[in-house]
Amino acid sequence: MTDGTAPPRRGPDGKGHVHHGFAEALDSTYPDVLATPEEWRTNGQTVWFTGHSLGGAPAMLAGARMFLEESRLAADGVCTFGQPRTCDPTLADAYNKGYKNRTYRFVNNNDIVPQLPPEPFYTHANALRYIDSHGRIRASMPLIGGVADRVSGPTADVLAPASDGVRDHFIDSYLKVLEKNLD
Repeated sequence: MTDGTAPPRRGPDGKGHVHHGFAEALDSTYPDVLATPEEWRTNGQTVWFTGHSLGGAPAMLAGARMFLEESRLAADGVCTFGQPRTCDPTLADAYNKGYKNRTYRFVNNNDIVPQLPPEPFYTHANALRYIDSHGRIRASMPLIGGVADRVSGPTADVLAPASDGVRDHFIDSYLKVLEKNLD
């Protein structure tokens, strides 16, 4: 239901607009989220919001909301995996200013979820970490090479063409790539 409730609503501190369903998902837990930074920063720890798929949207929105409305409590960063588009360009710009160099938005090759809901109504914040078809993490998706790289995924499995978009979305796929890149 959260994914399907897509009309926009005002963003945090009145900046831009957000996907209504994702904002509702955050609203249901925000009082607990708001208490987290003070609770966990007892000995200088950092607090990061993270989430996969649908969980990535409220993680990003929690970071935006805390930065724009509760700056003293802002998270130290946000890290998402396969996050859907969550907000309009106005809120994305405000978010990018607040979390510059403190956000990692991982997209695994042909993962279908980061392509939804459609642009131009919704967009992503910056900080893309694109995982190519060879499992390399890149700071951006190259324009020319990116097209060829994305085409190689759907054609890789002749018994299940186009299944790459779903297979690339599983969190296990993300974890394998991250472990591989630790070496």
